Amino acid sequence: MEQQALVIALIGVLGIGAQWVAWRTGWPAIALMLAAGVIAGPVTGLIQPERTFGEMLEPMVSIAVALILFEGGLSLNFRELRKTEGAVTRLVLIGVPIGWILGAVACYYVAGLVWPVAILFAGILVVTGPTVVLPLLRQSNVAPRPRAILKWEAIVNDPFGALCAVLTYEYLRRSEDGGTLLAVVLSLIGAAVVAGLIGYGMARAIAWAFPRGHVPEYLKAPVLLVSVIGAFVLSNLVQQETGLLAVTIMGIAIANMRLDSMRDIHPFKENITVLLISGVFVLLSASLNLEVLRQFEWRFLAFLLALLFLVRPATVLLSLAFSRVPWNERLLVAWIAPRGIVAVAVSGLFALRLDRIGYSDGSILVTLSFSVVVATILAHGFSIGRVARWLKVTGADEKGLLIVGATPWSLELAGQLKQVGVPVTISDTSWNRLAPARQAGLDTYHGEILSESTEERLDFNRFQVLAATSDNEAYNALVCSEFAPDIGRDAVYQLGDASEQDDHRSLPEALRGRAMFTSGLGVEEILAREKAGWVFRKTKISEQFDFEAAQQALPEGSDMLLLIRRDGKLLFFTHATRPTPQPGDTILSYVPFRHAEQAGEGQGKPDEDDSRSRIPA
Repeated sequence: MEQQALVIALIGVLGIGAQWVAWRTGWPAIALMLAAGVIAGPVTGLIQPERTFGEMLEPMVSIAVALILFEGGLSLNFRELRKTEGAVTRLVLIGVPIGWILGAVACYYVAGLVWPVAILFAGILVVTGPTVVLPLLRQSNVAPRPRAILKWEAIVNDPFGALCAVLTYEYLRRSEDGGTLLAVVLSLIGAAVVAGLIGYGMARAIAWAFPRGHVPEYLKAPVLLVSVIGAFVLSNLVQQETGLLAVTIMGIAIANMRLDSMRDIHPFKENITVLLISGVFVLLSASLNLEVLRQFEWRFLAFLLALLFLVRPATVLLSLAFSRVPWNERLLVAWIAPRGIVAVAVSGLFALRLDRIGYSDGSILVTLSFSVVVATILAHGFSIGRVARWLKVTGADEKGLLIVGATPWSLELAGQLKQVGVPVTISDTSWNRLAPARQAGLDTYHGEILSESTEERLDFNRFQVLAATSDNEAYNALVCSEFAPDIGRDAVYQLGDASEQDDHRSLPEALRGRAMFTSGLGVEEILAREKAGWVFRKTKISEQFDFEAAQQALPEGSDMLLLIRRDGKLLFFTHATRPTPQPGDTILSYVPFRHAEQAGEGQGKPDEDDSRSRIPA
């Protein structure tokens, strides 16, 4: 018992630690998790999954994969699917059969597998998998459409790969008793339909029970998790491996039913998924047997090259032929296809089953599957950023600021940031209030930022910081609370008094964004200073003119607003955080106009043109 607890704790530390190192360094998280598992498992022997968990290992991994697929399905909105120009439909309906056929040919002629095993393994290889694709996309700056294509393909294709393997295995098993291919196909289609109905039925039950108050708030997340596991297990009782299809359909169905309750559950389920992906990946890579890898033959290397440079590109390019997807995006999708947990788990499962019915080549599947996982993770994980830049399929090169609320003050702020090259987008529900921003050439978004349609019209990956600056403090707090889980709690700011000394705040700090300005200036104070003629002032920090000198040069009563790093990173001065400027950084302050007029030109002084906004109010 104590040993199992220790192993579980170590798996958690290694998995989350690898994710953290990836966040700090920019290296692919999946590659680091793979390395951590190999070092802890076959290299040092600290983690021995089969010995520690025994027969529980397979169901643990299966349920974890089911939960990961369900969470991935929850992120698949049909509005996003429309943006892919039909690419996902083509990759599923056309790509899966093409990939299966080409993969089988490569397995037989290059890897040297017998036809039955080659066909079964090729079915498994049609998957990419959310356990590897989602962390890869999270760390890369890929444009919205290819990002959506890769995400949808990874989640939707996962159960289809398992079904392809099941179809082959069932035919091999039943053919000994005189079963025909048609009978196996019809049986599997029937099982898939039942699994789909189970998943959809569970989703409808959730959609009916949650809004009507039949489940209390504190039980909604647990009920949802238990429902997913129940749908997975029930479908697998009908036909093995159809549970993955059931949970995927369940997730997609719930995602498109627009349940308000899911907004509150979203952070919880996302955290669970990160833990599961980290833990399961470390667990499976720790299960790798180096003795098995020593069976690796040079022809397997040729197979890996064929898979990377022939099978996958041909599958994608043939599937997307004559589609509206641009060629550079097709090439990126054709290159990115890492395999992960599902491929390894399903391969290991069928290797045992093939041995039982007399196909000795089944044992080679373990070696090949791990080889494919390692090769694709390293090849795609370390190259996706460079390939995306080379093909010009990246998002915004520099992330900027999203300002919610077009006011004279926020328009001045946007104008100052534009002058120093920081990308700024101003959002407001009023077309007239956005007119000055449009005249100044600023990027604008007309519409309610809290609307569901905003997600498909505005790419939030372009922004590193959000500032809510409307004249309604409660609305500002609502905006910050809504987007904090996506952008980051430490990256959403608002106007309003959030001073630690103020015991009479209208809203508790937990419901607000971080206060802009160390003094926590509110909307009323900003309006008063606007009438008094206060303006923005930019100060460049250098070796000769340091932060202390910049502070002394500011007029009495002035407030430092934000720091602009040389690399474009934005850091606000708040009562809780006071960033330390370095040479080359720029400080944006809010000062009385009479002092700004008196300031001369030079280092550490504002330019005369900079002291006033260039945007008409």
